[in-house]
Amino acid sequence: MPSAEPGPAALGGDTIAAVATPAGRGGIGIVRISGPASPRIAEALIGRLPAARKAARAVFRDARGVALDDGIALYFPAPASYTGEHVLELQGHGGPVVLHEVLRAVLDAGARAAEPGEFTRRAFLNGKLDLAQAEAVADLIDAASREAARSALRSLAGEFSAAIRVLVGQLTELRALTEALLDFPEEELDSLHRADAERRLARLREALEDVLAKSRQGSLMRSGIHVVLAGRPNVGKSSLLNRLAGEERAIVTAVPGTTRDALREPIQIEGVPIVVVDTAGLRESADEIERIGMARTRSELARADVVLEVLEAGRMEAPEGELPAAASRITVVNKIDLLAGARPGRQGGAIHVSAKTGAGLEALRHALLETAGWCSRGESVFLARERHLRALEAARGHLGVAGAQLAQWEFFAEELRLAQEALGSITGGVSADDLLGDIFARFCIGK
Repeated sequence: MPSAEPGPAALGGDTIAAVATPAGRGGIGIVRISGPASPRIAEALIGRLPAARKAARAVFRDARGVALDDGIALYFPAPASYTGEHVLELQGHGGPVVLHEVLRAVLDAGARAAEPGEFTRRAFLNGKLDLAQAEAVADLIDAASREAARSALRSLAGEFSAAIRVLVGQLTELRALTEALLDFPEEELDSLHRADAERRLARLREALEDVLAKSRQGSLMRSGIHVVLAGRPNVGKSSLLNRLAGEERAIVTAVPGTTRDALREPIQIEGVPIVVVDTAGLRESADEIERIGMARTRSELARADVVLEVLEAGRMEAPEGELPAAASRITVVNKIDLLAGARPGRQGGAIHVSAKTGAGLEALRHALLETAGWCSRGESVFLARERHLRALEAARGHLGVAGAQLAQWEFFAEELRLAQEALGSITGGVSADDLLGDIFARFCIGK
């Protein structure tokens, strides 16, 4: 677990301040201050330092003594604070003018404006959070579904980091065994230790695969799935969008080519955020506006995670032009309500549906998740980021190479070291300044 003691950033340096509540008007607004000058700033604005962790009503005043707001002050002395430094929160009314004036008074009293994510970055540097937990703060704020928020909260509580630490612990034990063999080679023990190392490595690789599977699932929950509807005009793409969205979002008429531009609609299936994009029908056309719409359709298709190729039951005419090979594809046969005896659901390589009646839609929803790589595991997943997945896959690759190097302990030991380094980059055990800068720059100001 991260250390409870303040790190180097908590023992000195400058003091930062920012409005910690969203922009706009609201009932409550918070100005957050962190750093060694926080007690002095409290005395300058409210005339005293509040008792630790107790709300104190106070009038906030500027350097001339002019009252700016009437609110609550909270003081958290280091190291028992979010950042590990002295933290002061001034909670007042949520008007932008009032908050700006209070922040300006704080800056005049000796703080500087915080950069995006700087409070959480200080929490990481001071050992209050590891890097995966720090990223979970942003993921919790940005969560697009209840399930994503719950997964982010579990990561913030350290569940993902704990899983990584277990892997690192197993790696450390295996590396210690290997280093001992390098230092004290004995022919009669070599085969015995090789068998032990092989068993340990197999268990480690199995545990890593489990963490990687949970992380891939969580990555879908975090980033969502970009689904594009493609097909000829009047095959029912807009009706299908409306049925998936549960409301009339797209204009539906019997006139081919009604949709001229891409229409996006966010939905959720089993807690996974999905953006469904309705597009202009693909066909030969002399209409300039329709051609522009089809060009935008192809642009959407190039960025799709999943393409729903919509065909009309009874006609089965494919859209004009090639669909992208990179994206996963689901063939959807729509308008089965017009064919007597047609059955909904999966048949062969297609999903048969009726956007009008809703028949077959549940099978389509399951196919969407399945094609994107989601499966209902019945257990928690890790809301992993792309860099986490890359690190886990790198570690898996090094362990795979290590398995082929059991006859050469030096190479085996080096692959284990590289695997541990990859895992360490997830929690910040191994991190570069440019990586930290990139991560925290994506946070909102005040967090």
